[in-house]
Amino acid sequence: MFYGKNKNNEKAKRFGRNLIKQKSKVYRGNDFAKWHRNCVARIFHILAGSSAGATFLPMHIAVLIAASVFGALSASIVAGSSVVFSYLLTGMPTLARLPYMLIELVIYAVLLSIFNKKCNTYIALIATITFGRILYSGVLFVAMNILGLPTYGISVLQSIQTGLPGIVMQLICVPFIAKMIKNKISLGD
Repeated sequence: MFYGKNKNNEKAKRFGRNLIKQKSKVYRGNDFAKWHRNCVARIFHILAGSSAGATFLPMHIAVLIAASVFGALSASIVAGSSVVFSYLLTGMPTLARLPYMLIELVIYAVLLSIFNKKCNTYIALIATITFGRILYSGVLFVAMNILGLPTYGISVLQSIQTGLPGIVMQLICVPFIAKMIKNKISLGD
């Protein structure tokens, strides 16, 4: 009897520790979101003008870093808060494009969180960028052709051409920054 109670007690303690680690990841991811929405997007828009977001993809970078370090939930929170606060602070993305941008970033958050569990960071990032664009194309197709919603001239191919510098930055910076953050904080995966 005593052994059984001790075993159950140990399971409960382990569950509690895991729950605390998960909450810690979410809280740290939310802190990352606050930093990002207050700094990075504004810097890109101030220094490079209104086209900087489409060219350098600062919100994508933050979501990908958050997904690499904190997981899908925190990265989705970063995605939502980044899009909303960027719109409120800079007017970009436009209100018409805001829901599409949110969907795109959440797709990236979920995909990178899944791929990170299966393969190394670089392969996971390349797979996320590739499959994320494919899924986003599907979202636009459904929105336009099935639901009859306007897509306001959003083109996945055009966004890839315009955002090529940002995609290169993602491939260079995201694994490096994510590794630095993981080394700096102890998440105890």
